Amino acid sequence: MGWCDDPKSKKYNMLVKLPFNYRAEKLYKSNNTYDIVLVLNYNMNPIRKNKGSAIFIHIARRNYKATAGCIAIQKKDMKKVIKKIDKKTLVQIN
Repeated sequence: MGWCDDPKSKKYNMLVKLPFNYRAEKLYKSNNTYDIVLVLNYNMNPIRKNKGSAIFIHIARRNYKATAGCIAIQKKDMKKVIKKIDKKTLVQIN
């Protein structure tokens, strides 16, 4: 699986199956940070090309090293979050 971040593609800012003919971020990381991924509804309705894609909440690295624009939390905290949310949950980033 991947997430298309290539504005040339009709699948821009969407989940795609790899291999894919356009640029896409692989949703597999050997460091396990993508073991659980929550997709934030950023630039999704409508999708606007070149306005950004793939903002996730995912598992943090051990040292909380910076992400590339996502939000990262510990796996144990992610499991707590998942139990409390649904499709209507709003995430506010301050």
